[in-house]
Amino acid sequence: MDKKDIKEIVIISGKGGTGKTSITGSFAWFAGQDTILADCDVDAADLHLVTSPERLEEEKFYSGELAELNQEKCTRCGKCIKVCHFDAIHLENQQYLIDPVACEGCGYCSYVCPTQAITMNKALAGELYASKTRMGSYFSHARLAIGADNSGKLVTEVRNQAKKLAEEYHHHTILIDGTPGIGCPVTASVTGTNLVVIVTEPSVSGVHDAERALELIQQFNIPAFFIINKADINLEKRDAILQISEEHNIPVIAEVPYHKDFTEAIQKGLTLPEMNNSELNEKLEQAWNRINEFVNKP
Repeated sequence: MDKKDIKEIVIISGKGGTGKTSITGSFAWFAGQDTILADCDVDAADLHLVTSPERLEEEKFYSGELAELNQEKCTRCGKCIKVCHFDAIHLENQQYLIDPVACEGCGYCSYVCPTQAITMNKALAGELYASKTRMGSYFSHARLAIGADNSGKLVTEVRNQAKKLAEEYHHHTILIDGTPGIGCPVTASVTGTNLVVIVTEPSVSGVHDAERALELIQQFNIPAFFIINKADINLEKRDAILQISEEHNIPVIAEVPYHKDFTEAIQKGLTLPEMNNSELNEKLEQAWNRINEFVNKP
C-alpha cells in the first residue's frame, strides 16, 4: 500500500473536558475494524477506557539523557553540585546523589567531573503499545513516564506506528485522538494529517481556545470541521462559535446536546453509541459519515 493512500483524521480540542475522547470513541465504534486508532494524548491517554485494548506489542521509549553517578569513582570534590542549574544534585550521608526527576540532562556535571564519575545515559521517557481493541481495530497508543518531557516526540512515534499498522493490515484510514491545547504535542498530532476536527463547547474558554486551535491548524493549511458539544448549555456562546465557523469557512458538522450519557459511558467503559441514545447516535453517525465522505472524496 502506498502511504499516500492512508488518510489521517485527527480530533483535537482547544481545551480539556470538551468530550473529545468520547466523540473519538464514537467514531471508532462507527468505523469498526477497518480503521486504525491512535491515541496521541500521551500525557493523559483515555481512549483505552472505552476500547478495552489487548496489548500485542510494547516497547520502551527513550528520549533525552539523564546523569548517572558512579559512587566508586566519585571523589566528593563538589564540582558537579556547583554547576548544576537545576538543583538536581544533593549531598546526603557524605555521598552526592542525582535526582532523576530534577535532572534536565544538560550534561554540565559530566563535563566538569575530573574523574569521569558521571555519565550521561538515555532517559526512559515512556512506553509505546500496539494493541487490538474489543471492536477488532488495531490501536497505537503510549504512556508518557512520570515527570518525562518530549511528549511531542512520543506523539510522533505513536503516529508512525499507526501508519505501520495501516500498511501491514491494508487499512486506509487512521483515526487519531489528539491532544488538547496548542502546544508541541498538538503540533505533532496534526502535522501532515488530511483533516482536523475541532471539538469545542459553548463557554468563554471553549470559544477562546477553539479560536487558538483554529489559528494553529490554519498555519499548516489543513482542512477542518467543528463539532460543538454541549451545544445547548449556552446559546449565546454557541452562536459565537457558529459565527467563527462562518467567518473562517469551517463547517460545523454536529451540534451535540449535553447529556449524562457522556459521563456514564466512560464509567461503564463503553462508547456513546453503545448507550443506545438515538438522538446522540444520529448526530454523531452523521458527523462520522460527513468526515468519511470528505477524506475519501476523489
